[in-house]
Amino acid sequence: MCGLLVFLSADGTADRTALAAALERLRHRGPDETSMVADGGVVFGFTRLAIVDRAHSRQPGHYPVDGPQQGRWTVAFNGELYNYRQLRADLAREHGAVFATEGEAEVLAAAFHHWGPSAVRRLRGMFAAVLWDAAEGTLHAIRDPFGIKPLYHLRTPEGLYLASEKKALLPFAGGAARIGSAALSHYLTLQYVPEPATLHPAIHRLPAGHALTAGPGQEPVIRRYFDPALRPVRRPAAEAIAAIRDALRDSVHAHLQSEVPLGAFLSSGVDSTAVLALAKERHPGIRAYTAGFDDPRYSEIEHAAETAEALGVELKATVVRDEDVIEALPRIVWHLDDPVADPAVVPLYFLCRTAARDVTVVLSGEGADELFAGYEIYREPAALARVAGLPDPLRRGLRAVAEVLPEGVRGKSFLQRATTPMDERYYGNARIFGPEEKARLLRGPAVPHTDVTAPLFRAAEGLDDVSTMQYIDIHTWLPGDILTKADRMSMAHSLELRVPFLDRAVYAAAAALPPELKLSPRATKHALREAVRGLVPDAVVNRRKLGFPTPTRVWLRGVVGEWAGDVLASAAVGHLIDVGHVQRLLAAHRRGSADHSRKVWTVLMFCLWYGQQGTARDCSPSPAWRGAPGAGMLAAWTCG
Repeated sequence: MCGLLVFLSADGTADRTALAAALERLRHRGPDETSMVADGGVVFGFTRLAIVDRAHSRQPGHYPVDGPQQGRWTVAFNGELYNYRQLRADLAREHGAVFATEGEAEVLAAAFHHWGPSAVRRLRGMFAAVLWDAAEGTLHAIRDPFGIKPLYHLRTPEGLYLASEKKALLPFAGGAARIGSAALSHYLTLQYVPEPATLHPAIHRLPAGHALTAGPGQEPVIRRYFDPALRPVRRPAAEAIAAIRDALRDSVHAHLQSEVPLGAFLSSGVDSTAVLALAKERHPGIRAYTAGFDDPRYSEIEHAAETAEALGVELKATVVRDEDVIEALPRIVWHLDDPVADPAVVPLYFLCRTAARDVTVVLSGEGADELFAGYEIYREPAALARVAGLPDPLRRGLRAVAEVLPEGVRGKSFLQRATTPMDERYYGNARIFGPEEKARLLRGPAVPHTDVTAPLFRAAEGLDDVSTMQYIDIHTWLPGDILTKADRMSMAHSLELRVPFLDRAVYAAAAALPPELKLSPRATKHALREAVRGLVPDAVVNRRKLGFPTPTRVWLRGVVGEWAGDVLASAAVGHLIDVGHVQRLLAAHRRGSADHSRKVWTVLMFCLWYGQQGTARDCSPSPAWRGAPGAGMLAAWTCG
């Protein structure tokens, strides 16, 4: 895993000193080597975490190695290609390609050289890459089908910048480093900023499954090359389940390629357990890592320990305390680039820190819930069906009744949701501030979530309700929340995190599942559970999803809540949101009169982010940084 920074100049000049300083912001992604090469107005910077062909595959790389077109292609590649050996063999057989290294970057450059940009469709893995074709004067950038690896871009009068993390582009944003009102509005509802936007309107993310091309001084052209559509197919259940098992086993085994120590994350659930069990088939000595809390009501450590013992795997557990949250949260926010208000980011940060002390690569279970229908909310269409299927006049009447019921009355929310069309009511797992409260909270306009979801609902037309919800989540929640926190928290500790469920073959097996195989009366992810039955303990197969429970409610009623109050009081965000409203929510929460933990947490994360990256100050943590409450939280940060 690595960090890249590329600049394509509009006029052939480049400030290499400024680019070198920006590249330092990515050192955590690749502490093994840092390098920069320039070809006229094209500059490639790279920080390397050496995993494959560690001795030779330095980047930026070049291809071909000799001949009249020697060095035509320059490449910076972040990620892993699990089929690069097969691609290498195909290129050698079909085109006589000759390679100077045993690594992936050179294979990728050769693939573009011989097969053209359509080569991206042959890649199996996680990747964000930039390639420069000196002969054509064209820059190519690609991002993997599901958005596992990040890639940001910024266009200014000076040229086009691309980087693995947004923080490396902020020094070049200049006066464009303002806050986008639409992105902030979406964040307050969704708990993340949906792609391709960021909170800085001038900086964008290349969406998952997309490619970008540009020439010097040209507007980039962005096109989709992969759309993870769901196409249910009616076939025998045993056949569909066997296809899942075979695809997942093949994917996990492919994800084990490494020249450095490798481990796996383990929670209480079936996803991580299946990955660990299949990895152990090829890697008997694999170690597992888990995290929990000193409050046993929210900890999965005991379940994980039972699973590890059943599988015969050594397990190392990390316990997160309240004071750990205060110390780490500002640094967590810095690594995220844009705030992600998913509280699970906290234990994930500490889990990655622990694992990185022993290994350089870990396998994890992200993606299984989206592909195999693992969220409890996917049961909602069936629960609402009786009301949703009533004639329009009856539904309108019930809707009117729901509107006049007082807040908190049993059945009000059910009637509201049952009488609201899915394309208006569903926008993912997180629902923080609703439209009315968001309008009261924001100083600027409150933008409806349908701006994000409406095009996706149109694309999903004709799918059953559960598949439609999955489609929305695969395009929004998965890259915006799940994969963002997975990449940033692992890279914060120079740890490569691999996700075998987000493999094209596994996706194909999941995409073909008919609705009746996704959910059972007792459990979500029915087909996946049956596919791994016998591979993992029965207790895990039958356990309901816990979803990395985090004691946010408890934190904000204790010392973390006191600290949060100091942060809110000192936050310079009053021109963007009504901080007083959030302070009242926190006070009510601390009194125990209501549970406002998710709302307060969402604004707290934004306030921390704004103090670091929301202004032109663009702060970075010093090596000696420690968490500090209130106005002192940036005291040991370096601000430009």
